[in-house]
Amino acid sequence: MNAVASLRDEPHAAVPHERYTRLLAACKLLPPLRLAVVHPCSAEALAAVIEAREHGLIAPVLVGPERRIRGLAQEAGIDLHDVEIVATEHSHASAARAIELVRDGRFNALMKGSLHTDELLHAVLDKTAGLRTDRRLSHVFVLDVPNYPRPLLLTDTAINIQPDLAAKRDIVQNAIDLAQRIGIARPRVAILSAVETVNPAIASTIDAAALCKMAERGQIRGGLLDGPLAFDTAVSAEAVRIKELESAVAGMADILVVPDLEAGNMLVKQLTFLANADAAGIVLGARVPIILTSRADSVRNRLASTALGVLLAQPQPAQVET
Repeated sequence: MNAVASLRDEPHAAVPHERYTRLLAACKLLPPLRLAVVHPCSAEALAAVIEAREHGLIAPVLVGPERRIRGLAQEAGIDLHDVEIVATEHSHASAARAIELVRDGRFNALMKGSLHTDELLHAVLDKTAGLRTDRRLSHVFVLDVPNYPRPLLLTDTAINIQPDLAAKRDIVQNAIDLAQRIGIARPRVAILSAVETVNPAIASTIDAAALCKMAERGQIRGGLLDGPLAFDTAVSAEAVRIKELESAVAGMADILVVPDLEAGNMLVKQLTFLANADAAGIVLGARVPIILTSRADSVRNRLASTALGVLLAQPQPAQVET
């Protein structure tokens, strides 16, 4: 099984969650990801690490207060006897030490434990000791929506609160790069707003038009962009027919780019809680993938997020045509 082909197949599989199952199966054929888990000081964080290790996805090292971690593991009945722990005093030190180990080449990815996301990303973005690149950090969810015939990427729902045009350019490019790694050779990118026409009173429509022009001029590469598009016309061929739109993206988007974090956060929760979508998330734009999981995530979603990190940490593959 080819890892990059594991999510892209159409039409949607009849078996629920089959795309994620195939992704996990494909990533098990790859070497375990050398991973630093930053400050895993909760039973949930420790359980997520052990789940991923038992599935053969990761070779983890825990970075945090050793006595506290071992005490939590004992209380929760989690066996850490063969798991390495790099001892630190507190969460700030955990983030700094984990990033140092990544910079030294010991690890190929980070996983957030129980410290705040802002605290981890602040350390990642440190100008001298961090893992920043010339690309803006952004978060992408890869969604498996039961009633949608293809994987659906949604960005940014977790990091950039009110991104300006320059930030949106990086958000779009990060998502395109991820889509290509999961086998979508030329992803269709819908820039979302409330309407399909450019309206000076709605700033997101101006940004959408500018992003499309940037793609035409080569400032965004690898995807096919259109916008502004409302959510219905981004994903529904029937809505496109009724509104008489002509678009190579509308009705069949692979990537949804939201105007801001609030819109994205609400949309992903609507899809997961009302449409029973699976959501695997990853942070892109740093030197290595950063896996963010939530206590509310199912085991399946935590494993799928880790599998994305495994896939992204591999050497860049040749583009796969779909």
